[in-house]
Amino acid sequence: MSNSQENSCHQESGAPGFAVGLDGGGTKTTVTVMDTGGTMIREFTADGINYNGRKEAEVEQALRDICAELSAVCGRLGQIRHMVIGAAGISNPAIPGRLTAAFRSHGYSGPLRIIGDQEAALHGAFGGGPGLLLIAGTGSACFGRSASGETGRAGGFGHLIDDEGSAYSISRRLLSAAVRAWDGREPPTAISRLLHERHKLSGPGDIVGFTYGPYTGKKEIAALAPILEEACALGDQTAQNIAAESAAALVELVAALAGRLALAAGPLTLSGSVLLRNPYVRAAFDRELARVLPQMRIVPPRLHAAAGAAALALELSAASTSGKQ
Repeated sequence: MSNSQENSCHQESGAPGFAVGLDGGGTKTTVTVMDTGGTMIREFTADGINYNGRKEAEVEQALRDICAELSAVCGRLGQIRHMVIGAAGISNPAIPGRLTAAFRSHGYSGPLRIIGDQEAALHGAFGGGPGLLLIAGTGSACFGRSASGETGRAGGFGHLIDDEGSAYSISRRLLSAAVRAWDGREPPTAISRLLHERHKLSGPGDIVGFTYGPYTGKKEIAALAPILEEACALGDQTAQNIAAESAAALVELVAALAGRLALAAGPLTLSGSVLLRNPYVRAAFDRELARVLPQMRIVPPRLHAAAGAAALALELSAASTSGKQ
């Protein structure tokens, strides 16, 4: 680090301070900047920072862009009093260290805490109170805190072995349905036509070439998920089955964690494009949840995940200042 970079990392006496929160997912990162009074100053998005699902060069570029934007918003990185990163993929023990090293290399030397993206979203939804958060975006997981403060999670172990009900899982099933229909293992499906019309994937050769191609990652596959809604709208039975089975997998996550944390009556908040943007998955989810957990209450979050991370950063900064941390 150069002297100019090092000097920029020290907060000037009397200068305004900021708290920063990141919600770093597989496809995008949302960044929230708050002043010390808790007012949101700026919010922006960047590419995903999940090392588990993206190429290292892509993550490094995203982190470089984030630090440059933060420097512009805050005047200098040294004006940030605390940063909390809610990151996907930190069940991999190497990820926190890699994220920390990357931020240090780009000039940020202030206080930094790395937590799971579920924890950031949970803090945004309920503050320090009890509740369950179900995330169904690129990946899927349920995270919760009991009335006694015990925390837990179900799912969220990555797209290769878990993440049922996520956009990636749905997209994988769409691709599978198309090739299975092509060779007669399943009935014809509108999914095949939509893959061709929307993504120029006209048959097994195209599908296999895309799926296993050198430029196809988790993000590119997950981006196919909106086709499910279109196919369901056409009355396609295969698509409707995928929607129902994805919803059931998500309810399974909620039920498992609700049982462990004694939260059968909720509250539950929902996050992620699968549940918030696909009405067919959401309707199937609501029906299955009512059947399995009839007392569960779905409530809106107080803050989204990046703002929740920023609010936690503000709390940590205040605690550090008062000598409680």
